[in-house]
Amino acid sequence: MTTTPVTFYFDPVSPYAWLAMEQVDRIAAAGGRIICRPILFAALLNAHGTKGPAEILAKRSYVFRDVMRQAKQLGLSFRGPPNHPFNPLAALRVMHAAENETQRLELSRVLLATAWRDGIDLADPVSLHAALECNGFDSDALSAAATTPVVKQRLRDTTQEALDAGVFGVPTFRLGDELFWGADRIDALMWALQGGDIDEDLYREVLARPMAAQRDNRTT
Repeated sequence: MTTTPVTFYFDPVSPYAWLAMEQVDRIAAAGGRIICRPILFAALLNAHGTKGPAEILAKRSYVFRDVMRQAKQLGLSFRGPPNHPFNPLAALRVMHAAENETQRLELSRVLLATAWRDGIDLADPVSLHAALECNGFDSDALSAAATTPVVKQRLRDTTQEALDAGVFGVPTFRLGDELFWGADRIDALMWALQGGDIDEDLYREVLARPMAAQRDNRTT
């Protein structure tokens, strides 16, 4: 069976990344070959000068209700980590320490579920070690590799790759040059995998239209 590469950019700090990860088998069934790319969401926010949902009170309140609703619809158990946002660096580096693409995908799937389904703190070294060991991974080897300059640079390079591709949020799937942002865009991604497309000439014409208004950030 011929498969089409689909690059999956995500950070375990995002509950939507977990919801998306739980659906990657649907993408595979539609002919997509998942290329797992853990990235640092905070670096995207810094680069684009934006805030994460958890940094805006109204969004934070909405996100957790929305995620719990979607998890229930998907038949997933939800607990959520003890702190949010949390520092995902250790978990991200462990993912990049995986031996190959297959292990990285399985490792990432386990760690996202550990945080959002089981409510484990991935920022806590003891909890991270236990999660790896309980799921059959060599925690000592992965943890040691995660501290090396090579793996740390791999995370930086992958995050820069995402920025260069135009990624501004997580989770994002990339099919060719097209981006699909959010766990709720998987159906659109699968539609594109099956040959769906838009009028690209009209798209370029719409983008070329001038902006007639700009937001004033000053308080009135």
